[in-house]
Amino acid sequence: MKALTWQGQGDVRVQEVPDPRIQAPTDAIVRITSTAICGSDLHLYEVLGPFLDKGDILGHEPMGIVEEVGSETGDLKVGDRVVVPFNISCGHCWMCERGYNAQCETTQNRDQGMGASLFGYTKLYGQVPGGQAEYLRVPQAQFGPIVVPDGPPDERFLYLSDVLPTAWQAVAFADVPKGGSVVVFGLGPIGQMAARIARHLGYRAIAVDSVPERLEMARRHGIEVIDSNQVKDVTGAVRDLTDGRGADSAIDAVGMEAHGGSAIPQVAQKLVNKLPDAISAPLMSVAGVDRTAALIGCVDAVRRAGVVSLSGVYGGQADPLPMLTMFDKGIRLAMGQAHVKRWIPDLLPLVQDDSDPLGVMDLETHSLPLDEAAHGYDIFQRKADGAIKVVLKP
Repeated sequence: MKALTWQGQGDVRVQEVPDPRIQAPTDAIVRITSTAICGSDLHLYEVLGPFLDKGDILGHEPMGIVEEVGSETGDLKVGDRVVVPFNISCGHCWMCERGYNAQCETTQNRDQGMGASLFGYTKLYGQVPGGQAEYLRVPQAQFGPIVVPDGPPDERFLYLSDVLPTAWQAVAFADVPKGGSVVVFGLGPIGQMAARIARHLGYRAIAVDSVPERLEMARRHGIEVIDSNQVKDVTGAVRDLTDGRGADSAIDAVGMEAHGGSAIPQVAQKLVNKLPDAISAPLMSVAGVDRTAALIGCVDAVRRAGVVSLSGVYGGQADPLPMLTMFDKGIRLAMGQAHVKRWIPDLLPLVQDDSDPLGVMDLETHSLPLDEAAHGYDIFQRKADGAIKVVLKP
């Protein structure tokens, strides 16, 4: 089969690789019909190389048709149309029973000190082959796959794999008071949907970004936007819109690759990626190599006694945080990988609604064949050609 493989920093290629096969009774094989490029994939593209091997198959936002099932996959059957959550969880362990699927104890990577395994996402999370491919082996298929109806286009359901549950959790964790306000930093796919979900739930949604196409997309969905290129003081602009206090809650939808801030982490990221893996991987596990501009922006823009919700991925172990400010303001932090299956009961009725209340049909900007995946990564990383969400079609 064809699959997108990691070959080095900034180098991904579509290659012929062996077809996946059933390895455990709880496995299924899915023929992929759509698979998206995630902002988190850009962390692999640029930053997390020390935790990857050449030839690793990327991608964790897939959907398709079940082609084969193991003997212990429950009600899942050949021919089912499914969305595959990015985290691999069993549904019956202590963590899963409490809705913490991203910490599944069955697929947890204890040797790395990390949580549940993820598709296509480094040695830290199981090094499980990802979904930017023609076929995907899905472990724990008795629980993970989300069966969706035939008929509507893939884009109605595809974002249940990651974007929508991550955005929903970001808003839930932000704990916005009734009728309150939330400021979202970053209008990539997660930020777009977090802002829309917040507005759908009755909150005042304000979003910060600098890319014209992203700002315009948010405006189309009734989001108040702040163009960080047009204001000298983003924090001041947020406070001007919120009675001088700041927003009740703030969401960091950017993560480690935030633009701006200190140049030191930017240099550190580049240097670490040039070191041999045996040196760079341990270094990243103890060093502060993230660019934290978005996180600092959230801390500044949220009101006192507010909540900061982190949905953007961070990779450094010792990132500097403004602890004095955070303590003095009484800020609460909430963060983590999305517990995908926990939020599906809230989201599935919304994506099945023909009125499209979350605007899922207005997120994809580029639909490309799998063979053009490297181009998709390039334009998404550079924010070129209006790229906000790139979907690949194997």
